[in-house]
Amino acid sequence: MHVTSKDFDEKARAAIADDQLQMGLFVFGKIFPLMRDAKAAELPEFEGLRDSARDIKTNVLENLGTYLDAFEARVEEAGGRIHWARTAEEANAIVERLCEEVGAKDIIKSKSMVTEELELNDHLIGKGYNVVETDLGEYIIQLRNEKPFHIVGPALHLNAGQVSDTFYEAHKKHGRTERVEDKVKLVEEARIVLRERFKNADVGITGANFLVAETGQIVLVTNEGNADLTATLPKRHIVVTGIEKIVPTLDDLSVFLRILARSATGQDTSNYVSLYSGPRRARDADGPESFDIVLVDNGRTDMLGTPVEEMLRCIRCGACLNSCPVFSTVGGQTYGSVYSGPMGAVWTPALASVSSAAKLPNASSFCGKCEEVCPVRIPLPSMMRHWREKEFEAHLTPSGQRWGLGMWAWLGKRPSLYRAATNLAGIGLRLISKGRGGRRLATWLPFIGQGWTQSRDLAVPSEPTFLSQYKEGRRR
Repeated sequence: MHVTSKDFDEKARAAIADDQLQMGLFVFGKIFPLMRDAKAAELPEFEGLRDSARDIKTNVLENLGTYLDAFEARVEEAGGRIHWARTAEEANAIVERLCEEVGAKDIIKSKSMVTEELELNDHLIGKGYNVVETDLGEYIIQLRNEKPFHIVGPALHLNAGQVSDTFYEAHKKHGRTERVEDKVKLVEEARIVLRERFKNADVGITGANFLVAETGQIVLVTNEGNADLTATLPKRHIVVTGIEKIVPTLDDLSVFLRILARSATGQDTSNYVSLYSGPRRARDADGPESFDIVLVDNGRTDMLGTPVEEMLRCIRCGACLNSCPVFSTVGGQTYGSVYSGPMGAVWTPALASVSSAAKLPNASSFCGKCEEVCPVRIPLPSMMRHWREKEFEAHLTPSGQRWGLGMWAWLGKRPSLYRAATNLAGIGLRLISKGRGGRRLATWLPFIGQGWTQSRDLAVPSEPTFLSQYKEGRRR
């Protein structure tokens, strides 16, 4: 997985200066959390379902091999085939071989974060295949050659005018020469262009929201229905998904279906929930002639037994992104990775490397909102802290920051000097501060002030300080 997370600071500054993006992020950051909270409040057992989902996923991770073996057996009983891929390269090679087997030329895909992670589109296009995304958001960013902005809404950062410009340039070759700007007509235009792709496709590639060990079924949860067309119209259906997507039974699946849409988009349920098992049977009127599932590891088993193992519980709802103050300030593409926001700050270092993604765990205020809203109760802040520790151990932290922490630690071991230093700092802050609304606020700081006070004021510690009160209390 190619990442450009080292450019986070530069991209963040550009995002903050983008007025159009900031307007969209403001609305996004307000509406999605409110919708999630409203739907959660309507379901009295919501918190209990979160506990159940956490426990189910914990059990799965403790017995992952057993459930995957059971899933494989059920898939093969239904006439499907399982393909195991240890790496991204293996997964891409398997999909390429499956396409070669049927002499494919045209491939359609539904939204899949795992295939984005594998960079499958680039691989197949490089081999001469015509690959088209059929999810509207994914289709738009494919035309723009961008990474997804959000794991649920890949093109949420774009307005109608930007989409209009994109379609105007891309659809000329399809005979669409008139610029369309109305949102409804833009959707209609995309539907017309994609309809021919659906009709002519040799292979359909989907991801999977869940895999059911009990039945050997894959589960697709969507709002557009394009995934169902992708899975049923072509003669070959290929599923590419991570090994952690397994759930033991259909009863367990029902738990996740009740929390997924509520957490992701503030809906009671998504528009489409579809379960697929095996290729077309003799009595079926239509459907794919083959059903192949590529189970991808790509670093996942390396996470087992580590401080970031619980990240494998993730069901890709995006609730942590929706509630994150950092994400709602800089947007998803700033992260330079397929996975953004708090979940991306944990996933990306795990799947790529700490050195390539060290900026991401630091892109957090540690307010804890991500853990508070996660439907499977993943302790995201503690895992971001783990990657920060790994960053520090590898001496990847900027020298100034390491020097500052070292000085703080040195002072902390010398109480008298620590008290003297903090007293001097307090005096300095009061000298440069200004009174506002009954409070003393520092609007700039020497040496480190430009970044810190660019968008915030620093409250000056009130008098008397805690240490002076503590000292006075001991005297009494």
